[in-house]
Amino acid sequence: MARKVAPAERMDDVDAVTQAVLTASRLLVAVSARSLAEVEERVTLPQFRMLVVLSTRGATKLVTLAESLGVAPSTAMRMVDRLITAGLADRQTNPDNRRETLLRLTGEGRRAVENVTARRRREIALIVSRLAPRQRTALIDALTDFNEAGGEQPAPLPDEGPGLHPLGWGEAAD
Repeated sequence: MARKVAPAERMDDVDAVTQAVLTASRLLVAVSARSLAEVEERVTLPQFRMLVVLSTRGATKLVTLAESLGVAPSTAMRMVDRLITAGLADRQTNPDNRRETLLRLTGEGRRAVENVTARRRREIALIVSRLAPRQRTALIDALTDFNEAGGEQPAPLPDEGPGLHPLGWGEAAD
């Protein structure tokens, strides 16, 4: 178990903060992995990430999708083909340019993203519920500052819909 450091000793200690964030990220990765359990037989994590991007952007051209994911178009095409085979995405002709194809989620693909997001939210809420109210407030403040420093958009509330980046896979910060 990690030793507790006195508050005065922790102030402005980048190494201590980095270690605490790394520890928290291990927990969040475990939560993420468990939330993906219901779809893991059908899709890989990168394919699921593609589903999330499609859920936030709607019908998208392959090149745009590849850029959003930071992969080559050929890699994105292979991922899309697997998602189409699994019934989670499909292709449609772009109504504005019939020579282009758009990729989009199927109803089943949208439900998969919604279910994984809901499961992840429930597990995080359970963990947060174990904190005292004062700790929750401090965590909100610290994570808000951390997210702003990293250029991450706030996650939407459950009644706000999927929002911009429901699972934290937004555009990379410059």
